[in-house]
Amino acid sequence: MKRTRTIAIVNHKGGVGKTTTVASVGSALAEQGKKVLLVDLDAQSNLTTSLLKDTEPERTIYEAFNEGKGLPVVPLGGKDWSLTPASLDLAGTELEIAGQLDREYILKDLLAEVAGKYDFILIDCPPSLGLLTINALVAATEVLIPLTAEALPSKGLQKILDIVEKVRKRLNTSLRLSGILITRYEGNKLSQLVEAALRQNYGEKVYETRIRKNIRIAEAPLYGKDILEYAPDSNGAEDYRNLSSEILK
Repeated sequence: MKRTRTIAIVNHKGGVGKTTTVASVGSALAEQGKKVLLVDLDAQSNLTTSLLKDTEPERTIYEAFNEGKGLPVVPLGGKDWSLTPASLDLAGTELEIAGQLDREYILKDLLAEVAGKYDFILIDCPPSLGLLTINALVAATEVLIPLTAEALPSKGLQKILDIVEKVRKRLNTSLRLSGILITRYEGNKLSQLVEAALRQNYGEKVYETRIRKNIRIAEAPLYGKDILEYAPDSNGAEDYRNLSSEILK
């Protein structure tokens, strides 16, 4: 049986590159021969629409949460990677499961059904620190936190780290920080200041790889592709390949 690394990509702020990172790292890992499952846990379902384009999935993770079984898995083709899709119905899930005794463990139980089938499971979390994100942290072995290099994000980052530590102590003792990822890096004075502050405060927890701001990354979902498929020679594809190599190390 495979040892599955389950990585939750978390930030309660939107627009930091969570979805792009899940799709791009997943593609890069699959490109390197790993079997990968992407899990869309965001009601906005941007990961689902960007990779499935006009295909409407029969079941989504919303139905799996409600039924407590049968995680839907849609093959993405081209490589050995698949997607558990989301839908707008997921927006009401936190209220619907709030009264359940095991509400923090639903996703962990669902993923247990496919445990050992994948080398990596990457979870695209919603832009909040609510019950769905807690489910992801309980189910994960690691946390990856993407941050833009556009403003000093230390207060928001510390809030995420505090939540991760609480989950590790109370609900998932094997959870660890995989790394902090700088996204939308431009190489200007502000980006350099943000990077310097992060590396000073968090040291080796910050990935060496920075994701440079790249218009190709924004264009790729419009064509139902990830950056490696859409623009394999772009800066974005190079950066995410480098990041996946760091993750594998």
